[in-house]
Amino acid sequence: MSHLDLLARDQARALVMPLTVAQYHRFRDAGWMPEKTELLEGIIIRKMTKSPRHSYLISILQQVLYARLPGGCLLRKEDPLTLADSEPEPDLSIVRGELTDFRDAHPTSAELVVEVAISSLELDRAKAPIYARAGIPEYWIVRPDARCIEVHSEPSATGYARCREVVAGEAFATPWGELDLTALFEGD
Repeated sequence: MSHLDLLARDQARALVMPLTVAQYHRFRDAGWMPEKTELLEGIIIRKMTKSPRHSYLISILQQVLYARLPGGCLLRKEDPLTLADSEPEPDLSIVRGELTDFRDAHPTSAELVVEVAISSLELDRAKAPIYARAGIPEYWIVRPDARCIEVHSEPSATGYARCREVVAGEAFATPWGELDLTALFEGD
């Protein structure tokens, strides 16, 4: 991207009037919001359609994580998290609580958030500071192109202090036990 492209983007961004999460909810409740959107730092983002590969990877991860889910936690798929200035809908999240805790409000934090980056790597990386500011301990970006998972950890108000790549075949110790990525990246 050229300097002029960056300048034009920054000027356009300065003209945007960000929405609060409460405004986003009012628009949604009034039926003024398209269904496939998420709010990121006050800006409405249209969600991408999902490829078969994306759905496959989410299904594999869902099975693996569900089998290791600690008591008092829920595994959520493509459900919103209501954060300070954002309401992302991560591909998967592990949240503390019971299903009835979220009857009238979405969770405001998570133990783990997972995004699968088939064609959304830059957007998924841009979500890292949002999740870090919310205090989410781990954020994974699954990258089938590189046969790895970017593991972001040690959240702070300025972002994640640590980012490492775990590649297929490498031992992957997590708070939910050791995971084997072989099945995740089979056929790649």
